[in-house]
Amino acid sequence: MKKNRLYKLLYVLPLILLTPSCGNIISSDDEDKKSRSGKTIIETGELAAVNSRAFVLPRFGRYWYEMRIIGLLEHGSIVNAGDSIIQLDANEIKRFIIERETNHETELATLEKLYVDQENKIQEAESKIKNEIATFNLKKIELESSRFESERLRKIKELELKQAEITLAKEKRKMELSKIINSNDLKIQEIRVQQIETEIKDAYNILPNLTIRTPISGVFQVEWNRRSGSLVKIGDNIYQGNNMGNVPELKFMKVNTSINETDFLKIRTGQKVAIRLDAMPKLVFDGEVAYIGKLCHLKDYKSKQKVFDVEVKIIKPDERLKPGMTVSCEFLEDN
Repeated sequence: MKKNRLYKLLYVLPLILLTPSCGNIISSDDEDKKSRSGKTIIETGELAAVNSRAFVLPRFGRYWYEMRIIGLLEHGSIVNAGDSIIQLDANEIKRFIIERETNHETELATLEKLYVDQENKIQEAESKIKNEIATFNLKKIELESSRFESERLRKIKELELKQAEITLAKEKRKMELSKIINSNDLKIQEIRVQQIETEIKDAYNILPNLTIRTPISGVFQVEWNRRSGSLVKIGDNIYQGNNMGNVPELKFMKVNTSINETDFLKIRTGQKVAIRLDAMPKLVFDGEVAYIGKLCHLKDYKSKQKVFDVEVKIIKPDERLKPGMTVSCEFLEDN
């Protein structure tokens, strides 16, 4: 009997001991579920300026699709609005101006000569018409005087008058056509002169733009030259449309980051974000979600993880915040 009681006691004792342990396991699961329901989402991002200006080589007319850099501010220099940051070579444009000014003088001389030549031709044509009018009147008088002459002589005089009339009409027609031709020739030459004048004016207007100035204050960042595989430098030839540098304004900053597709519905625009610099993790900067991307994409070409782009605006300016710094963004999920 004693042995049976001992066996029962040994059998029941582990069950008693296991009962509170099972209670602890259930309680732990509940805590994990509660923790997951109120957890924060933390993503890594990079600081960028809200307002940034890129300096792309513009199209300076139809003749200059490539420009040479002869002056460049040092990478990372602090600049103020109105400071010059890039100087482009003006020699090609100056040579063009000299060439066009020479052509302009030549074309002006041609135009003046055309005016004189056409005036002389008009005067000659008018003289011919006057002579033909005189001849016509003379033949008319001769015909009237021959009314008592023979029929044969009267016929000759009629033919001569008719011939004088045809010649007079021909000269008048020639003068009308000559005026039209002269007018067109003048228009063509005047257009040539105007085109050259426009080209010279446009070239002069380009010269001040070869000194590129920043419209905002910030830090000057030299752009990467893909052709040379290094930063843009003095002596490089830059094609139109190529970026030469950037000036981000340091006052207002944002964070470019991304959110996992599984967390996409857990954030919203205007949501508060705690931002920490990797360089100073103890400092916390207040931010809020300013933009959530509409398209999902791979995080990078090596990853299978899909994300949405997110921009976080930093509420207050701080001089310690610089473009390119790595930060962590802590998003508090909505309850």
